[in-house]
Amino acid sequence: MAEMNVELVSVERQVWSGPATQVIVRTVDGDIGVLPGHAPLLAELKEGFSARIQEPGGNEISVALHGGFLSVTKDQVSILAEDAQLSGEIDVAAARSVYENERRHADGEESAELLRARAQLMAAGHDV
Repeated sequence: MAEMNVELVSVERQVWSGPATQVIVRTVDGDIGVLPGHAPLLAELKEGFSARIQEPGGNEISVALHGGFLSVTKDQVSILAEDAQLSGEIDVAAARSVYENERRHADGEESAELLRARAQLMAAGHDV
């Protein structure tokens, strides 16, 4: 099975790096699935969503993304996020609390806190 190298970095750290068979992210233009050999691409990530990285053995890595860009070259995918959290790093109870509180007080706009909590819940596999 064909592979590509994936680098997931945030402003403060390298979050994850390794081979993958597929990457799925939401950009401002919609969802994008990247497979090995994908055409070169640069896209802005949509705030408040998660990404999924499929490893060669079938394991799926889910990550909450908070702003940033996706860069695709011939054999490299780079996710450059303002902030990113792997699903195992997320405090689900805290994210749920923030999400519900922000939704109750939303006045038609999604706050940065609501978007961050939504991305965290999605990455952790919870419904929003």
